Amino acid sequence: MDGIICIYKPAGYTSFDIIAIMRRIFNTKKIGHSGTLDPIAEGVLPVFVGAATKAVDYCPDTDKEYRAKFKIGLSTDTQDITGAVLSQREGSVPGSRLSDVMRGYIGKIEQLPPMYSAVKVNGKRLYDLARQGVQSEEVERKPRKVTIHSLELEQYGNNEGFFKVSCSKGTYIRTLIHDIGQELGYGAIMTALQRTQSNGFTLDDCYRLEQLRDICASQPDKLRTLLKPIDSLFANIYPKAFLDHEQTGLYRNGAVLNADLVKFDRIYNGIYSLYGTENRILALVKIERDHSLSTVQRFNYN
Repeated sequence: MDGIICIYKPAGYTSFDIIAIMRRIFNTKKIGHSGTLDPIAEGVLPVFVGAATKAVDYCPDTDKEYRAKFKIGLSTDTQDITGAVLSQREGSVPGSRLSDVMRGYIGKIEQLPPMYSAVKVNGKRLYDLARQGVQSEEVERKPRKVTIHSLELEQYGNNEGFFKVSCSKGTYIRTLIHDIGQELGYGAIMTALQRTQSNGFTLDDCYRLEQLRDICASQPDKLRTLLKPIDSLFANIYPKAFLDHEQTGLYRNGAVLNADLVKFDRIYNGIYSLYGTENRILALVKIERDHSLSTVQRFNYN
C-alpha cells in the first residue's frame, strides 16, 4: 500500500508512537510523518505509507494553524505545563493589555528555539542537552525567523484563555506564548495545543486511531481506499510532465530521457511531477541545462 493518510494524534502520544501504531495497522515498516507534534499536542498529523515516505522531504512548505490554551503568571523550563516551574507571579493581566501585546507578534518575528526541542547545536539535540542538565545560558542558540499570519484571542479570563494562530513552518507555539508572557512581565505557559491544519490537511481529513483499528480488524482491505495518492501533495505545487508508453518503459529501466521529447504542462526552471502511462506519479524530476531529464526523487511502489 502506498499513499498518505491524515491522523488525529491524541495528546499524550509522541509522533513516533503514532508511527509505531500505524506500522502495525498497515503491516509495513515503511511509514513516516511530516510536522512533528509534541506529546502535549493533538490534532492533524499527516502520515506517509509505502512509496509515499519518499515524498516527506518534498512536502510543500505550507502554513500551519493551531488552537492553543495558555496560562499567564507561570514560567517553566519547557515553556508548557509539563515542565518544572521557574517563576510564578500573582496578579491579573487585563484582556486589553494582552491583546495589545499579541498584536505586536503578528508578522515576521524571531524566535529563540526552546531548550526542549529537536533543534541541533554542535550535532546534539537541545532536548538531550536539557535532560543532561545543561542550562539554556550555556548553549548558544541562534534566533530563527518565522511568520505569524494571524493571532486571534478567542477566550480569556482569570489569566487563562485560548487563541488561534496561523503561522509559517517551524514556529514554536509554546515559545510564542512564553515570549508574550515575558513581555507582559508575568510569564506564560502553554497548557494545551491542537493543530488544526498542516500540509493542506484539516481536522475534517483526520482519522482517529480507534477508527483505523476497527477497520483493520473488520475490513482490512478497506485500508487501501483510505490512502490519498502521493501526488495529492503536489497537485497545485509542481507542473506535470507526461511520458508515453515507450518513454515510461525506458525511464523505469534507468534510461536518461531527452526533455525535448517529453510532454510538459508548462516549461519553467523547477521541479515537475512525472507521470507514466498508468497516470500514476513516477518521480519528481527537473530539466538540466543539456535538456536531459534528471530525477529528484523516484517513487517505487509496492
